[in-house]
Amino acid sequence: MSLKSTTRTEVNTVEMVFEVGPEDFEAAVERAYQKNRRNISIPGFRRGKVTRKMAEMRMGQGVFYEDALNDLINRELTPELMKADFELVDRPAVDAEKISKEEGVTFKVICITKPDVKLENYKGIHVSKTNRVVTDDDVKVQLDLLRQRNARLVSVDDRPAQMGDEVNIDFEGFFGDEPFEGGKGDSFPLKLGSGQFIPGFEDQIVGKSVGEEFDVNVVFPENYQMEDYANKEAVFKCKLNDITIEELPEADDEFIQDATDFDTLDAYMEATRKDLEEQAVRDAETAFENSVMQALIQMVDVPVPNVMYEHRIDSIVQNFEQMLSQQGISLDMYLQYTGMDVDDFRETNRDRAVNEVKLRLALESIAKQEELQVSDEEIDAELQKLADGNHLSLDEVKRRIPMEDYIMDLRVTKAIQFVKDNAVITEEAPAEDAPAEDAPAEETAE
Repeated sequence: MSLKSTTRTEVNTVEMVFEVGPEDFEAAVERAYQKNRRNISIPGFRRGKVTRKMAEMRMGQGVFYEDALNDLINRELTPELMKADFELVDRPAVDAEKISKEEGVTFKVICITKPDVKLENYKGIHVSKTNRVVTDDDVKVQLDLLRQRNARLVSVDDRPAQMGDEVNIDFEGFFGDEPFEGGKGDSFPLKLGSGQFIPGFEDQIVGKSVGEEFDVNVVFPENYQMEDYANKEAVFKCKLNDITIEELPEADDEFIQDATDFDTLDAYMEATRKDLEEQAVRDAETAFENSVMQALIQMVDVPVPNVMYEHRIDSIVQNFEQMLSQQGISLDMYLQYTGMDVDDFRETNRDRAVNEVKLRLALESIAKQEELQVSDEEIDAELQKLADGNHLSLDEVKRRIPMEDYIMDLRVTKAIQFVKDNAVITEEAPAEDAPAEDAPAEETAE
């Protein structure tokens, strides 16, 4: 097989023309015949005993051409493409333009190529970095969350119901004198102020006492899901069975010993502050890295083949499907729950895929421009982690993964660090001392 021409027909598209001489094509046809001869059946001949000449006479001269072409593609075209000075991002489209025993074969190969990205100004990216100061209030929020998780419900019968109470009620709804479907409940638990019932319902329970029977008058909303009920006036005949409130434990050493692995309240507070401070550092670093990566994404302004985005979406969907399967849920079941089809779900991941593809292109470009390399020792150290995590030997891991891609992954990681190390950071104080997120500090419950 010989390369006759290479033409860049448009951005990220290369057209290559190859020729295969008649002798090489004849050899490929013979290999195709030998591969298929055991399965050839012609009346009057035993299976496997049909000659090539007879098969071509009865089934057509080109009966083995398709297999011969595939053989040539696998044997010769793929190695030729690997020599090219571009990188394919999709399986090439192959078209046999001319095919004959006398003249051989002419292939036209359409290649979609990875875009050539050369970034400038990736050194010295200006990024502001906010380092949040952990306050006493932040620590107290975590303590209050711990107390709430360990609160107990206590019945109250010496006062009327208030917003925030957990009440237990019986109710039945009527349109006029007629009860309506779905309007009845017995011993129904309801947190006042939760908005679980239609507007106005919970407000009218406030002020009622345990054992009291009363009416609640409401109007169903205009956009109520049951259209027959929309805008209708209704009365609910109710009885208040019980009122309960959360009783928080005292924040003292005894409580801390019961709820955590700490011996004293002071020790818990000190450890919680340290956890929050470490989390604040991680959050600031994550925000800083995200800002840097977003700046790199914006620098990629060359056309990117859509197929690269589609392949990335494929990977995202496959990874999500694997995560669901670990929870015993199929992707089809998830899509039914969310009211989406596969195309809708793929589209929801398009922006993410676009950003991830552009970021990868940017980082690969930086790794090449800066000639960032990884040593054999670095490669083996990272692969050993994979081996240990999967109970394999180092050699087994090397046999199972595409090493060229893996090495580029490591170079990309170095490119990330390179850009971060060369960024211009402006340290900023937070505008407000807002409480920390309502995420519990790390602790171990007994």
